[in-house]
Amino acid sequence: MTFGIGVNTENIDAGMLSGKQEDIACDCWFSSSGKTIPRFIKYQDKDGVIHSVRDIHILTSEKKRYCGIPMIEYTCEVAEEGVLYAFTLIFHVEECKWKMIIRE
Repeated sequence: MTFGIGVNTENIDAGMLSGKQEDIACDCWFSSSGKTIPRFIKYQDKDGVIHSVRDIHILTSEKKRYCGIPMIEYTCEVAEEGVLYAFTLIFHVEECKWKMIIRE
């Protein structure tokens, strides 16, 4: 008799995404090995102004499944005008779309 220890450890589901997701445009480098590396993003604020964010510092990247949907999650930060901003980028693999979650 087994108790399933170590069984089904691949493709573990991370549950639901938390936080408000914002649609963004992302310039991304795809390496020859298939690794995705975000280089800069553009997003539109609530007033309709488009902002460009460069020099993104990627702290971590991790392949995850949220509600069974494969995604790549990037924990990032950027310094602008002496202020450090932390945010998360989410790459929806199946839809080939990018989202940003601003951490507060």
